[in-house]
Amino acid sequence: MLGVRFSLFSRIMTWFFLNLLLLGFIFLLIFGLDVQFKQSALIFGETTNSLESVSRLIEGAVDEKSRSERDKILHRFSETYKVDFFLFDFNGNQLAGPPVTLPEMIYEDITRFEGFGPRPDNLSNSNSQKRRGPGGLAPVGPPVPMAFTTSDPTKYWHVLRILTFDAGVDEPIRTRLIVCSDSLYGNGLFFDPWPWIIMAGSIVGISIIFWMPFVRRITHSISQMTGAAEKIASEDFSVRIETRRTDELGGLGASINDLAKRLSGFVTGQKRFLGDISHELNSPLARMQFALSILEDRVRAENQPHVADVKEEVELMSKLVGELLSYSKSGIQGAAVKLEPIKLRPLIDKIVERETTPGKSAIKIIIDNGLAAQGQSELLSRAIGNVVRNGLDYAADGKVSISAEENGSHVILMVNDDGPGVPDEMLEKIFDPLFRVQDDRSRETGGTGLGLAIVKTCIEACEGKVEARNISPNGLSVVITLNKAIAS
Repeated sequence: MLGVRFSLFSRIMTWFFLNLLLLGFIFLLIFGLDVQFKQSALIFGETTNSLESVSRLIEGAVDEKSRSERDKILHRFSETYKVDFFLFDFNGNQLAGPPVTLPEMIYEDITRFEGFGPRPDNLSNSNSQKRRGPGGLAPVGPPVPMAFTTSDPTKYWHVLRILTFDAGVDEPIRTRLIVCSDSLYGNGLFFDPWPWIIMAGSIVGISIIFWMPFVRRITHSISQMTGAAEKIASEDFSVRIETRRTDELGGLGASINDLAKRLSGFVTGQKRFLGDISHELNSPLARMQFALSILEDRVRAENQPHVADVKEEVELMSKLVGELLSYSKSGIQGAAVKLEPIKLRPLIDKIVERETTPGKSAIKIIIDNGLAAQGQSELLSRAIGNVVRNGLDYAADGKVSISAEENGSHVILMVNDDGPGVPDEMLEKIFDPLFRVQDDRSRETGGTGLGLAIVKTCIEACEGKVEARNISPNGLSVVITLNKAIAS
């Protein structure tokens, strides 16, 4: 039974709204159902409460004090909180603090008329009734700071309404406590960013934890598809992707699986077809060669060159058919290859002995006797032999070197020559079947364009990889990477 299919867009939007609901639930759980944010609410931190508390402390400390005593008190508070404190009355007269000329906007604020109402019963001293003044009037509620910013230089001001008393006077003085700082934060009195930082961090952290599994599943699927596409590009069609998802990614995975299956059948069928055709052509070509050998013995001398030309063409065709058969076999049988530890030095010595002719220079070999790699002897011999033969054909002075070394869990084998190299844009194409750097396929340039293609299929059948690099100032290096032999 097919499950219900959900698009990736609907999944993302559903997860997004679930995240919002989760954050809203946590928010209500922490702050309660009363969302009327006052300046003293937890979300604003303790800055407003701190400023009000300091104003109350100063209000009580300067009561019934002289000007010099009040100056000392404000100076002590300024040193403690690293801000400047000033006291002014509602007429704009300075009552305490270092001499200062107030900016116009602040002066207008402290001198503007304000109404009065009953003062709350929160005074703890015994003279609270006496100090209410005529009619028991006092400012309503706690001192609410007014914030200002001035420039040249930039300063930040807060003005609070408080009541003070002079010595021997029962009438309260409507006093303005002015707090000034060079910093926006006012050493924590004006604004404390930490509650906001903690809240933002909590929101981000909760969202990350909430989204991580969802995003991880998406990226895991995309990574699988990327890896599968890379393997398909390297002609590994055995890869398959899990298709349990019911969204677009699941559909894409199923399409990639179908593509890999079709390409596998196509490539395998193509190579099998090439193998069958090559096998069928071998018999008539062999008969043609036999007939030409008989004809060569019986033809007149003046016709010998024509017979030689035909014989050379048949031999070239026979070589091409043989390489086509070799290429098709290496590809079809690659999946069934049983790998085993192969010592490279003895194998390379046999290949060099087989490929080197008296007219060619000796090949330099730099390989430790104990170095071994995972592979299949016949396939490695065929692949490395083709690379060595190609290097000898194109080397300018017949200089070819073979070296190998361990690199972690791999063995790197390099065959270098001093030939003309290959144009950079063709380095990846030279391993394609029937590709040649020169467009023509004449006897002078030689080759069928299958030698390096056979190298690639043989090395990949041994679970390795091969690439080509140009050497400065001239030459070509074919690099074969194999798995290091597993110690028995």
